[in-house]
Amino acid sequence: MAEISTKPYLIRALYEWCADSGYTPQLLVSVDNRTRVPPGFVKDGQIVLNISAGATRNLTLDNEWIQFSARFGGVSHEISVPVDRVAAIFARENGQGLHFEPVDAGLPEQTPPPPEPGEPPAPPRGKPSLKVVK
Repeated sequence: MAEISTKPYLIRALYEWCADSGYTPQLLVSVDNRTRVPPGFVKDGQIVLNISAGATRNLTLDNEWIQFSARFGGVSHEISVPVDRVAAIFARENGQGLHFEPVDAGLPEQTPPPPEPGEPPAPPRGKPSLKVVK
């Protein structure tokens, strides 16, 4: 039997704590192709969503998906977020909450194998950069 994730239960618990304390619960979401959010509000592949009762309509926090309707720039949008894409839930007023380990869209993290003894190390990946030294 597959182990049940604690993440959706923790999200619901922090949501209730925020509501009971008078705080505004917010989600930090890592956006991927399964995440339905207004693309114009996504920055660096992430979006912060206000999930308070006053900001959402028909909020559902289940074990696999978080779904609700919300207005962005005066336009109503249907929001669907897979629970595994939630990076954090926190109170806007004080930042207290939980941050979760990043999940790469359900794919196992792949690390390169260590180099064989005597082999030169692999060159760093990414964009090369130069630094002017005077």
